[in-house]
Amino acid sequence: MQRWDRIEAFVEVVRLGTFSAAARHLKVSTSHISRLVSQLENQLGVQLLYRTTRQIQLTDAGALYVEHCRYLFEGLRNAEQAISELQASPQGLLKLTSATTFGERYIAPLVNDFQRLHPQLEVHMHFTNRPVELIEEGYDIAIRMGVLKDSSLIARRLCERREYVVGSSAYFRQAPRPHGAVGGPLQRAGVRVRRGHIGSQGIEPGPAEVPRHAAKQAFLDLDAPQLHF
Repeated sequence: MQRWDRIEAFVEVVRLGTFSAAARHLKVSTSHISRLVSQLENQLGVQLLYRTTRQIQLTDAGALYVEHCRYLFEGLRNAEQAISELQASPQGLLKLTSATTFGERYIAPLVNDFQRLHPQLEVHMHFTNRPVELIEEGYDIAIRMGVLKDSSLIARRLCERREYVVGSSAYFRQAPRPHGAVGGPLQRAGVRVRRGHIGSQGIEPGPAEVPRHAAKQAFLDLDAPQLHF
């Protein structure tokens, strides 16, 4: 940090022509600028400036050094400008993963609209139901159901989704109140039970009657798992 301050002081003295002008530009005292330039000369072991009461003049070593320093500061300005442009308009590559069905139905159309607004941004979408390791596999965003485990990752709730146990009125008049335990009434009745748990409110009643074909396959309520990315 000290070396950078010394270089900046030297470059500004050369650019503005006097120690006092460089001091005003950098908002420090003239004596501080003079001290920084002297420290830089001691560090390099050469004299960079000829000083008189009226003017300063570059030595051969000073002229060579300031020319290289100008490239350094130009690179710094370009880097700062690139960051500003990146913040102003998304660009580059964004890698996104999502559960297959949800991604194809909801995420892909949104991404297409987003890319039309930001043509400089390239989005790679990968739809899979397997767990992914964001850091190891190089993903920027993952959209998943459930609660994020302890992690350094940042999660945002997007929406809720409920799944229901459905069946005919005749079945529920004969069968006990359904639950999702392995080997319980749901599985004995041929209902497909997904991994998950029934919430503290149990299974909520649905409409009194549903079409018969809807009762051919039923799902366990996953207690409205939250979607995170």
